[in-house]
Amino acid sequence: MNKEKSFFSNIDLPIFSISLVLMVLFVGLTMLQPKAAGELFSAVQNFITVNFGWTYLWGVTFILVFSLGLAFSKFGNITLGKDGDKPEYSTWSWFAMLFSSGMGIGLVFWGVAEPMSFYAKPPYGEPSSIQSAQIAMRYTFFHWGLHPWSVFALVGMAMAYFQFRKGLPALVSSTLYPLIGEQGAKGWLGKFVDILALFVTIFGVATSLGLGAMQIAAGLNYAYGISASMMVTIIIIIVMTALYIAAAVSGIERGIKFFSDLNMVLVVLILATLVVAGPTLYIFNGLTETSGAYLQNIVQMSFWADTFNTNPGWIGGWTIFYWAWWVSWGPFVGSFIARISKGRTIKEFVLGVLVAPTVMSFLWLSVMGYSALYVDVVQHGEIAATVAKDVSAAIFAMFQHYPLASILTFMTVLVIATFFITSANAATFVMAMLTAGGDLNPRAGLKIVWGLSSSVAAIALLIAGGLGALQTAAIAAAFPFVFVMLAMAASLVKAFTREVDKDRVEPQVNNYNTNTTIT
Repeated sequence: MNKEKSFFSNIDLPIFSISLVLMVLFVGLTMLQPKAAGELFSAVQNFITVNFGWTYLWGVTFILVFSLGLAFSKFGNITLGKDGDKPEYSTWSWFAMLFSSGMGIGLVFWGVAEPMSFYAKPPYGEPSSIQSAQIAMRYTFFHWGLHPWSVFALVGMAMAYFQFRKGLPALVSSTLYPLIGEQGAKGWLGKFVDILALFVTIFGVATSLGLGAMQIAAGLNYAYGISASMMVTIIIIIVMTALYIAAAVSGIERGIKFFSDLNMVLVVLILATLVVAGPTLYIFNGLTETSGAYLQNIVQMSFWADTFNTNPGWIGGWTIFYWAWWVSWGPFVGSFIARISKGRTIKEFVLGVLVAPTVMSFLWLSVMGYSALYVDVVQHGEIAATVAKDVSAAIFAMFQHYPLASILTFMTVLVIATFFITSANAATFVMAMLTAGGDLNPRAGLKIVWGLSSSVAAIALLIAGGLGALQTAAIAAAFPFVFVMLAMAASLVKAFTREVDKDRVEPQVNNYNTNTTIT
């Protein structure tokens, strides 16, 4: 009886029960009618990308400009915490947790698959050409660069500011406090926003878990001949679920921090090995060239909507999917980043979240992408053909063309598993926090419930349609949250303006009392 009381006394019952019921209904209907569910997912994705794709383009680009604007504005010196608060984590551990929770599985999954897909089927221009290779790397940088990290920066900044500086609960609804007031934040509107954030998080995490499991299965197939069947993929999800729930229950310090540091060590080892064993000069020339092309074309890429349908479906299947995926990750990555960023200023936070992980992502993409392109463009290999058959096998197919392939394959499977654990770990923590009234130390039982829910959702989506269903779930779930993020931006400006105006008035009063004239 006491345990039951202890568990439920720490739960926001409306958010917990409504979210759980919706999740059970979704999984149940998907598992009972996988074909019908797959067709429905496809129809929803097509409707949103065709009719509202431009909303994602405008929304995410605005968020990037807005975040950078705040960093260099008069608000940049505001502390995400009380005056005098210092960061809880070292810069290295902070960057490691940012990178691991924010990109993780996706970067490993698409690091080779995306450039090779664009090389063979570019958004415009001649396929399988020098031009398409250049476009491929430029758009790959675009999809993994400043835009996605700005999404995480906005949510993280809002969450950290309102919970650490203003003392509000660690809930998404708290970020709208200046707009909707206390009654709105605690009432049905606030509950709706928190339920939406939780639901979006589940689908964002499920997408990544599905991708990670598919790639681990492909790696085991390449390295050890184990079948990459649906059953094997589901078993991988189950095993990884047990591991990340165990890590989540152990807490941030022992769990997420440990795996994040391990991730970074493994990533550096893989990169160093491939740089030495691969086409070193080709990689660094490519990194230099694509960085310049990315900066030169970022505005055009940000607003390109393929109005004249040069490649029908490309923009919806790639850029729109990515922006939706990042938005679906926004609640949990932003909440997690907020949790580890107490004591940093707005400027330090925004530049740290935008620049450091973007640079690391570009390095990874250059090493992986140019190593694969070198095989097909220079040596006339067939990695693109392999990717066309099975995107999850892309990175392992590329390794076969270089020395130490078996070691690289083993390390990559290991890093996918640790990224799997880190991302899901962070998400599980955040989902438990959202259903515990914003408690920064939610109970283990809640973490277990939402950890299992995310994995069951991933399995259901894989059965319903594989990669396509995973992508559709992210796009559909994220659409309404775009508008919540725009409201967050307005809320931050209102709160920051009040704070700066208050600080501006106080010195005048003090000076007036001491008969000092301000000029």
